[in-house]
Amino acid sequence: MTDVTVVGAGPNGLAAAVTMARAGLSVRVLEAAPTAGGGSRTRELMQPGHLHDVCSAVHPMALAAPFFRRFGLAERIRFTVPEASYAQPLDGGRAAVAYRSLERTILGLGADGQAFGALMRPLVQHSEAITAMLMNPLLRLPRNPAAALRFGLAALEQGTPAWNRRFSGDAAPALLTGVMAHPVGRLPSLPSAGAGLLLAVLAHTVGWPVPEGGSRSIADALAADLRQHGGELETGQRVDSLAEISSRAVILDTSPTGLLRLAGNRLPGRYAHRLEKFRYGNAACKVDFILSGPVPWTNPEVAAAGTVHLGGTRAETAAAEAEVASGRHPERPYVLVSQPSGFDPSRAPAGRHILWSYCHVPAGSERDMTEAVTAQIERFAPGFRDLIVQSQATTAAGLAAYNENYVGGDFGAGAVTLAQMIRRPVASPTPWATPLPGVYLCSASTPPGPGVHGMGGYHAASLALRQVFDLPVPDLAPTG
Repeated sequence: MTDVTVVGAGPNGLAAAVTMARAGLSVRVLEAAPTAGGGSRTRELMQPGHLHDVCSAVHPMALAAPFFRRFGLAERIRFTVPEASYAQPLDGGRAAVAYRSLERTILGLGADGQAFGALMRPLVQHSEAITAMLMNPLLRLPRNPAAALRFGLAALEQGTPAWNRRFSGDAAPALLTGVMAHPVGRLPSLPSAGAGLLLAVLAHTVGWPVPEGGSRSIADALAADLRQHGGELETGQRVDSLAEISSRAVILDTSPTGLLRLAGNRLPGRYAHRLEKFRYGNAACKVDFILSGPVPWTNPEVAAAGTVHLGGTRAETAAAEAEVASGRHPERPYVLVSQPSGFDPSRAPAGRHILWSYCHVPAGSERDMTEAVTAQIERFAPGFRDLIVQSQATTAAGLAAYNENYVGGDFGAGAVTLAQMIRRPVASPTPWATPLPGVYLCSASTPPGPGVHGMGGYHAASLALRQVFDLPVPDLAPTG
């Protein structure tokens, strides 16, 4: 009998598998899709030689998440860290740019630069403590109360109607709003402010790295380490019931809906009811492009950024997100854009570029948002349309079909609300454990939530090592 079976080979599932295999246990990973990776896959979607990241493209947590730091991810694959982490173009050729250098960012924000610095400096100074705090359940007492207090006060300001009180212009608030809109939901809100401020802190510390060769490089590194330590990875292996698995421990990289399906009637009624009440959020429509040249941004500083947030002013971005929250498709949606080929030439043949983008839409949407996304890019980069060689849209319904964890196209595997940051999927000091002995949940539906960080898998594996095998967490550093 295999010691551990992991169902799902996304970053969390692979992180759990690596941790268990490093502890000397026999590990088998079963993945329904033809390839491993989940939210970190890279494919030739349209033409040979053009590599598109299917889900995630830029990885703020790759150099900061405690699991990846212990795993030594930066020693295993190559990253390019852009000089500018993200940018927010504004009409009239203006732009707010978040450089890795906080001081350079402050200088570029004009009259609001000092106010932005007063908000961000204390957080940047406590970046490691803040990252460690947010990579664990919110019910856990923080190890650095001073850092937690500073972060909490900043989130309380930027997550409530007081979010404009320190600013007089539009550049600095627009820059913050772009990063806080990554989670789908109304703005301002405390969860969005918390997530956005963490991403902003990382932008001014480790940066927002782009993996060379695509996001699949992260999954490949995890899979290689798993195999090096005796683990097995089987793709094209769909599991329909826990009854099919015979292992001392089972770790599920699935949504609560997936756990309900796999467990059948084995779960206690009260726990099953809590899973049934778990809410999924709104979704995304992803649009991939092949271009005949780089995006012609009106403001050339924007080209230095690995990620660009297209939403205009703070008020415009908030209005677009409110439309989605009301079940409507915005005419001018908030759009996230990255041109990885500008930092990694291996992504496209010479003379070509690939562009990754998505916008937020209502859950379950079947609408192709290519025209709305194109228009929003053209707004800040006139001439963009003329560079399009080919494009491909993946609707919210298409995302749901691609990955069962993306219920309704929710790539975060659960609405990012204050209640669900505490109950993810249940309120517990050990939310990865289920009432079934030896069965654990490790997807983005568990703390710390969405993102390619491996922490859900690491937490679930650490708990299983202690509860099932009475083993310590192993060293994860590169070997050989």
